[in-house]
Amino acid sequence: MLGLRPWPGRRWPTPAAWGGPEVLREVTLARPAPGPTEILVRVHAAGVNPIDWKTRATGGFGMHGEPPVLGYDVSGVVEAVGPGVTLHRPGDEVFGMPEFPRQAGGYAEYVTGPARHFVPKPVALSHVEAAALPLAGLTAWQSLVETAGLAAGQRVLVHAAAGGVGHLAVQIAAAGGAHVIGTAREEKHALLREPGARELIDYTRQDFTDVLGNQDVDVVLDSVGGDHGQRSLRVLRDGGTLLTLPSPDEVPAPDGSAPRGIRTGFTLVEPDSTGMRALASLAAEGRLRPFVETVLPLARAADAHRLGETGRTRGKIVLTVVGA
Repeated sequence: MLGLRPWPGRRWPTPAAWGGPEVLREVTLARPAPGPTEILVRVHAAGVNPIDWKTRATGGFGMHGEPPVLGYDVSGVVEAVGPGVTLHRPGDEVFGMPEFPRQAGGYAEYVTGPARHFVPKPVALSHVEAAALPLAGLTAWQSLVETAGLAAGQRVLVHAAAGGVGHLAVQIAAAGGAHVIGTAREEKHALLREPGARELIDYTRQDFTDVLGNQDVDVVLDSVGGDHGQRSLRVLRDGGTLLTLPSPDEVPAPDGSAPRGIRTGFTLVEPDSTGMRALASLAAEGRLRPFVETVLPLARAADAHRLGETGRTRGKIVLTVVGA
């Protein structure tokens, strides 16, 4: 390198090839520069989501660069702004989910992305908590509020209610005045009661269709898949909504639900500053707070993936990068 001092690098665990957690490798590349309407963020914390380990295993949507860099959720401090940016200034604390489903490169010291994919970090949240919120929080918000048209007084069933999306969906639905029902193991019920779950069903001991019985649920949010969707049709009222998160292939066939006016569909989250600001407002008001069960340094991203793939974690896993 001719002895020249390089730009401050950005280091990340990156897949040498798609596969198990062991394929993650730490590399050093030149620090990126923000283009027009973009900002450069020094990452303090990066959220870990199921899409990360699914992408690591298979290549995901096939929209990553070379080398592929995982991670979408970030919280940090604006380092620089590109031409045309007026929303943020260097030194601002921001969080967001840039570029999804294209490569964001959140498992890194620095991230660039469209300025409008980031919003101010609420003072009420640490960088670790803020990094846990964007993808899962936006998924819940866009599903319940924007797609299902959440309204006060509705009965909302959240499957896997103690999971990353689920525990935030419980809080968002409760903040909207809904009667929230959640499925989760009994040892996770305490996590869900305080933030707003009114009814809790231990799916290891009870069949939610037996417990709920009558068709009086307005909205079901299913982040489990399998036969949960088909079974959930039984508890939905006429005109109700079932939203499936794992895959469009998991959306149940109508099976008699069409004449009842039930809507079913698959939700894929999108970057959205309006939704992010709504989440930030709820957090600032104390009505929404991510639960972070595990915090690990960036160098242990493979361990974070191994833990997440067990499917037994509560809330979120977050990687710390600098001073979070």
